[in-house]
Amino acid sequence: MQKITTFKAFYPYYLSEHLHPVCRGLHYVGSLSVILVALYALLTSQFLYLLLLPFLGYGFAWVGHFFVEKNRPATFDYPLYSLAADWVMLKDFLTGQLDQKLKLHDLD
Repeated sequence: MQKITTFKAFYPYYLSEHLHPVCRGLHYVGSLSVILVALYALLTSQFLYLLLLPFLGYGFAWVGHFFVEKNRPATFDYPLYSLAADWVMLKDFLTGQLDQKLKLHDLD
């Protein structure tokens, strides 16, 4: 596979690696947990909780990849694009745009 060099090209590939709704759901749980724990840590000045963020974000996502999708997380090859795409996918899900984007790229 040719190296992807733009986020615009990466996002359809990212979605193709997240076809199973349970895998996507685990990503959402991880991302929302990151938000909640970060807010809690900042609001209560308990900054040690911030150390949990990578484990929450990647932990749920990687369970989805290894045990549900049975594929290799895109994070290993594209760490920054993957991190950004995770938040874009959550935004697309929460705003009801995800199904349209999956269909746009013939991924559903």
